[in-house]
Amino acid sequence: MFEPVFVEAFPVLFLTGLISARLAFRRRKIDMEGAPPIDKRLFFPSKVVMLIPWAAMILQGFGVNLSWASVPRALQWLSIFLWALGFSLATAGRFGLGSSFRVGCAEEKTILRTGGIFRISRNPIYIGLNSTFLASALYTLNPIVLLVGAGLVVLHHRIIQAEEECLRRMFGKEYEGYCRRVGRYV
Repeated sequence: MFEPVFVEAFPVLFLTGLISARLAFRRRKIDMEGAPPIDKRLFFPSKVVMLIPWAAMILQGFGVNLSWASVPRALQWLSIFLWALGFSLATAGRFGLGSSFRVGCAEEKTILRTGGIFRISRNPIYIGLNSTFLASALYTLNPIVLLVGAGLVVLHHRIIQAEEECLRRMFGKEYEGYCRRVGRYV
């Protein structure tokens, strides 16, 4: 019974943290919603579609067989590791941004965060989320979960590119220097 609870705990804690932070932002009169960096018909649904691979992983963990093939136990444990790592990176990235966090491009001047986890990667949140999609695909061995996850990875890459343009406009040379020191992903 440990495994399903462990699998479920990570997205629940992550989403609880996001909701709590959103409420704290509202109390401080900070608008967490930025401008969509890509077409809003793709940007906003992408945030909801992330729940599909997460739900598949949780359901599989609770014994709902979504697999199209037998999943070796070693692959399940690798998946759980990637799952935990992914949510840990996403959480560290989210809270590392502090009050500079926005969903989309900030419409007001914020602080460019380059310390902590952002010394290793400019996009730890996306690396973490993408890790959870890979974990879900490996844990379920379900081609639909794989396709949804792969689509999200491609879409997130496009979002990252668009957000980088927003950051270049906002921070100029400071951001360019940061890009030279730290890779987009690692």
